[in-house]
Amino acid sequence: MDLAYLPSPSTGVLHLGPIPLRAYAFCIILGVFAAVWLGNRRWVARGGKQGVIADVTLWAVPFGLVGGRLYHVFTSPDAYFGERGEPVRALYVWEGGLGIWGAIALGAVGAWIGCRRHRIPLPAFADAVAPGIVLAQAIGRWGNWFNQELYGRPTTLPWGLEIDRAHRPAGTLDIATYHPTFLYESLWNIGVAALILWAAKRFPLGHGRTFALYVAAYTVGRFGTEYLRIDEAHTFLGLRLNNWTSVLVFLGAVACLVVSAHRHPGIENVARLQGAGADGRTDDPRPADASVGLASGPPGNSTPRRATESWNVRNRS
Repeated sequence: MDLAYLPSPSTGVLHLGPIPLRAYAFCIILGVFAAVWLGNRRWVARGGKQGVIADVTLWAVPFGLVGGRLYHVFTSPDAYFGERGEPVRALYVWEGGLGIWGAIALGAVGAWIGCRRHRIPLPAFADAVAPGIVLAQAIGRWGNWFNQELYGRPTTLPWGLEIDRAHRPAGTLDIATYHPTFLYESLWNIGVAALILWAAKRFPLGHGRTFALYVAAYTVGRFGTEYLRIDEAHTFLGLRLNNWTSVLVFLGAVACLVVSAHRHPGIENVARLQGAGADGRTDDPRPADASVGLASGPPGNSTPRRATESWNVRNRS
């Protein structure tokens, strides 16, 4: 036994009478609240209306949960449809098992519906919530700690994570400590959130570029943690499926950054976009959080209109 290690919780469930309170679900809920809080601050700071982020989130979260669960089940089918699998457990979301790529893909569909209802462009919404999403992921990863799941290879490092014998994979029952990949990814995601907030103050990251930066930065860290994991997964050419997904998504995000910067070098003026629908666009050449700071005055007065300004405004009809 190593002299230094990180302990795992003895249980991930607390019972309030007959009602089970699962730490995994609590981490997800806490992450959603953090994402809405930060996204709302950024949206209002850019001139957006209070409450829009929360309203759109009510569409995005259910879609995201369904998408995340479907991705997990489709990429780990043996646990549910294999020889000893239980198909009904595919519905047990509270036990863990959500794939981020499915959550983002289907969550984007829900967000698109919410944005259509509020007549705001999806890219502007995505840019506002990008750092909040990755912060939510950082919080949500702690649910894996409570469930003692998705850890990495055995290690003797002093920060190795102790895993109960009942949760160890076959062939490593006598090994007690493993790489705490949940912690690695959580810390990485906090760093990505900080990077996004810094970059948004220095560069004009509009028209989906803030969200693309989040995706690109996240996939780099995800590739590393995925490489360390030892849970069962499909592989191709020696790499896990999620590693290949990270590579493809990274390339797509970088392409979006380049194309968007070429076509739309400025940022949207959120105060003028609301009610304009998906085709309305007003560009401001300044960085997103520089033109309207987080501590600025009333949104309606944050960007005064002057005849000398060269706003690029599309017809809103």
